[in-house]
Amino acid sequence: MRQVRRGPAAPPGQGGYGVPQQPSYVDGHGSGGGYDSGYNTGQVYGAPGGGPGGDGHGPQRPAPDWRRRVKWTAITVATVLVVTTVGTYFWADSKLNREVDLSKVIERPEKGEGTNYLIVGSDSREGMSDEDKKKLHTGSAEGKRTDSMMILHTGDNGSTLISLPRDSNVEIPSFVGSDSGKSYPGTGRQVKLNAAYAEDGPELLVRTVEFNTGLHIDHYVEIGFGGFAGIVDAVGGVEMDIPQDIKDTKSGADLKKGKQTLNGEEALAFVRTRYALAGSDLDRTKNQQKFLSALANQVATPGTVLNPFTFYPTMGAGLDSLIVDEDMGLFDLADMFWSMKGVSGGEGTSMNMPIAGSAGGNLLWDKAKVKQLVNQLNNDEKVTVKGG
Repeated sequence: MRQVRRGPAAPPGQGGYGVPQQPSYVDGHGSGGGYDSGYNTGQVYGAPGGGPGGDGHGPQRPAPDWRRRVKWTAITVATVLVVTTVGTYFWADSKLNREVDLSKVIERPEKGEGTNYLIVGSDSREGMSDEDKKKLHTGSAEGKRTDSMMILHTGDNGSTLISLPRDSNVEIPSFVGSDSGKSYPGTGRQVKLNAAYAEDGPELLVRTVEFNTGLHIDHYVEIGFGGFAGIVDAVGGVEMDIPQDIKDTKSGADLKKGKQTLNGEEALAFVRTRYALAGSDLDRTKNQQKFLSALANQVATPGTVLNPFTFYPTMGAGLDSLIVDEDMGLFDLADMFWSMKGVSGGEGTSMNMPIAGSAGGNLLWDKAKVKQLVNQLNNDEKVTVKGG
């Protein structure tokens, strides 16, 4: 094979302006020194094997250290998750309105096994515009009253959700005013249960429930009209099986029998409906139980919890509108929702407080059954008592 050999460089001064030196040719077998020899053996460009990289193309990058990359990726992801979780926790915790001081409640029953939540739906219109009040058919009454009351017991034997009809006949016991600090002795006064809240707020309501049942209330949770509708809309509505056609001008309900997804306005009208139901307040409380269990079931799902576009609006709408006791934490709130979900899933019991009859428009509790029920709850036993 013929090779090209260039001559010596031009003498100084003749560089780029003289006639270029013509190459000479060798046949690869004659003289030519190391240059030709090196070229023919493939070693012209460097070390044997074609250079430092060994492939004839120069230096090579070291192979990627995948273990190191996976390790640091995992550390980064874990750090982001921890920071996000901690940030979300403190954000959510700061939104809880801890306004109820249960330390003001006097002469409390001894605490039993499990945890008891008093869940109250109030007719508070705080923060609602005139347009909201008109849309939700709430009216414009000043102050707030209890629209629904329930006790949720959580423990090792499933959850029990007990509605306390607001027309229940109860005795107002001695109490200390939540604002004044003044002591009020008990006089045996008989009233409807919702009057206790109207008279001195959540603390007197808790005191009255505890006095008339003998059950220790661990936590208090209250939600108003606007907040209730906001939560329902934030989760995209709640599916319900409406038991009958409902037309109630007072609550604004206009619903057909059968399965359907209720938005916030429709849901609020449904749980407030009273006059369109044959059983009045007792049927109304059963519908409230069904709906709250369905709502909890909707909130406590991966589709809500793992989707930030649903989770944060739902948390924001719910926490902003809740009023809880000073010792209530996010884990307590989570326990409450998961327990209510368990009730709707058939793992628990829902019932009305046992009723023996009525007098003067007030519902009378069956004292023997109430005592048995409270004993079962205090001992965290499976509830066998049937409600009204």
